[in-house]
Amino acid sequence: MSITYLRQFKILGYAVFDFAASFLGMFLLSPLLSGLARRVGWQVPRMNWVYLVLPIGIAAHLASGNLTPMTLDFIDPRSHYLVKAAVISFLILGLRNIKRQKQ
Repeated sequence: MSITYLRQFKILGYAVFDFAASFLGMFLLSPLLSGLARRVGWQVPRMNWVYLVLPIGIAAHLASGNLTPMTLDFIDPRSHYLVKAAVISFLILGLRNIKRQKQ
């Protein structure tokens, strides 16, 4: 089974495999990322990292110039309002409960 085969399964034009891999990867990395954030003085709950998958992904794709279908849909000013609402909602959920640690 190849990546191409796994990526052919889509919902609303987006590959299910990409979402599953992204969310699972961030879930598995969240303890490490929360520990790193704690070292620099921030308290970031593990679940917040999972919420931030889409906003971080879109920001990374914009920064690298690799415009994926979701990135193009997000920056399109005339349509795809559901994508914009979902990404902004995930951003808000991801930024909730992040606190600066007291020294």
